[in-house]
Amino acid sequence: MILNTGNRTDIPAFYSEWFYNRIRAGFVLVRNPYYPQQVIQYRLTPEVVDCLAFCTKNPAPMLNRWSEISDFKQFWFVTITPYGRDTEPHVPDKAQVIEAFKRLSEAVGIEAVGWRYDPIFISEKYSLDFHRDSFERMASSLKSYTDHCVISFIDLYQKTRRNFRGVRAVTTVERAAIGQDFATIASQNGMILRTCCEGADLAPYGVDCSGCMTRTVLERAIGINLKVPKNRYTSREGCDCLLGSDIGVYNSCGHGCRYCYANHDDQTVKHNMANHDPKSPFLIGNAMAGDMIKAAKQVSYVDRQLSFL
Repeated sequence: MILNTGNRTDIPAFYSEWFYNRIRAGFVLVRNPYYPQQVIQYRLTPEVVDCLAFCTKNPAPMLNRWSEISDFKQFWFVTITPYGRDTEPHVPDKAQVIEAFKRLSEAVGIEAVGWRYDPIFISEKYSLDFHRDSFERMASSLKSYTDHCVISFIDLYQKTRRNFRGVRAVTTVERAAIGQDFATIASQNGMILRTCCEGADLAPYGVDCSGCMTRTVLERAIGINLKVPKNRYTSREGCDCLLGSDIGVYNSCGHGCRYCYANHDDQTVKHNMANHDPKSPFLIGNAMAGDMIKAAKQVSYVDRQLSFL
């Protein structure tokens, strides 16, 4: 199975101590976000977890104890964008994140860490030229530390419109300009440019539009062939990525990004983060009366016929 940590919150940035405690304990408890009393228990062992998948804006808190998860195959996405505090209030300085990215790459290998430059939005301050110049500088800094970059354009969810007033969709013309320029820059720095659930419009510019965390991407990262049941793919239309089995919790990421789809509002986030206990088997809170705990059906996806294990 693929165990995801980053679709609902940023565990490496804010909850690394808790995560390492869970690795040591060998299990984690996860509430169903829509039916909180339904709790899934996942075993955290390399025998059933074929890959730990992370998505973070700051891997640094994880790095000094990385040896504690070195027995697990891993895949990391690190998001580095050019936005300022007006958009990403609590994201660390980008130069610091780039240095942490390099340390991470040296630990897990270039094929197991990808750079995300998303979501992309256009404004007077963050113009096409600004994005082009920023992407070029960042790509140059990350050259030889990753071999691919993923981009996507801002999705105007209802909560995004509410928390990020005035934001607009990226036009077709702007998308094409970004795709063409970014693909060229990425290639010049030894990277493939991929899109995340954006259709195939940018394929003519040499952009890989097949997905960002597909079976093929993960197999290459972990060096193992996988045989994944079809029903383990995400149900999101147009996406072939492996996004199930997430151990995070919505409304618990402290970065405060105005475009975030996973946080509803700041007060809910503050409340949840205040209820975090590093020693709890739950990311937020602890056991409650009426909890119905069920062990997840975990099986390895390793294709034994094609893998040398």
